Amino acid sequence: MTSTVTALDRAPGIEDPGRVSGAGTERLDPEVPERARRRRFTAAYKLEILVAYDAAAEGEKGALLRREGLYSSHIVEWRRARDAGALAGLSAPRGRPRRDARDDRIAELEQEKQRLEQELAKARLVVEVQAKLHALLETISESEEPGSGLTP
Repeated sequence: MTSTVTALDRAPGIEDPGRVSGAGTERLDPEVPERARRRRFTAAYKLEILVAYDAAAEGEKGALLRREGLYSSHIVEWRRARDAGALAGLSAPRGRPRRDARDDRIAELEQEKQRLEQELAKARLVVEVQAKLHALLETISESEEPGSGLTP
């Protein structure tokens, strides 16, 4: 018994519809899926979808979810967040919070204050040494013989 394979007649210029243009002859192993990435939605997108979902007619809500690749649980969670006022906080970037400019300015001023206090301590020491030196010179000049110095 022999089997025959019939060739499908295709219009000229149409290749095998099962092939993707530019794809090689190698096919990926279906047992090893690519690493999935978690989707992240911005607060603006969430609010936009909530407005569109609430404005949609009853039959169009499912179509909106399918078109965007969302689930009804997304809508429920996003509504709760919106009602709690949490969507405003979601727009902030994740990770370490940014340093406040006031904190930077305070640290800068504290460093400058410490530097100026050190300079003031040096200046006070110099003034104290000068006062002692002046007193010493006064004592020396008074103890000198009256005839050897200038007469007032």
